Amino acid sequence: MTTKPKTGKEKLSDNGEDTQYDLLDFWRWSASDILSNALRGVFAEFVVGTALGLNLTQIRKEWDNFDLVSSTQMKIEVKSAAYIQAWQQKGYSEISFSIAPSQGYDEISGKRAQEAKRQADIYVFCLLKHKDRNTIDPLKMEQWEFYVVPTALLNAKHPEQKTVRLNPLKKLTPAISYAGLCNAIALC
Repeated sequence: MTTKPKTGKEKLSDNGEDTQYDLLDFWRWSASDILSNALRGVFAEFVVGTALGLNLTQIRKEWDNFDLVSSTQMKIEVKSAAYIQAWQQKGYSEISFSIAPSQGYDEISGKRAQEAKRQADIYVFCLLKHKDRNTIDPLKMEQWEFYVVPTALLNAKHPEQKTVRLNPLKKLTPAISYAGLCNAIALC
């Protein structure tokens, strides 16, 4: 089944009668806190997709082996982290990203691969670097920094690791801005 993009104007109905609520009400209710871990990760995928100019009318696949596919068919895994979380904290969160290999899923056979490996060609690590709870706004791209790393480099430098912290990541590649993402990914 292919899901088509919704407009947000679709009404909830009860026995064929529209209610006063629509899908946009649900989105506002469920997805407004993009600072929360689960939504920040999905939002980071959207941010990288917009930087690459990808066709955003194609619906995101929740359980795909990787997050995005570039116009050159490069498979991209997007990871996100932040110093500030949606909940009250005593201090900043330690920055760490998952790089664990996984057993890819084959939609045609309906089976997982025997071998666990990193499924994407490239990783984009998205850090919401802003540290002021009063002014943090994930919609402001200047509050983010990005690290683009080819999977081959991760495999060479961190073959067995399941996570990578910020300082080792900085040794692999410099931070770039939102505006630089497209070029950085094209160079990988």
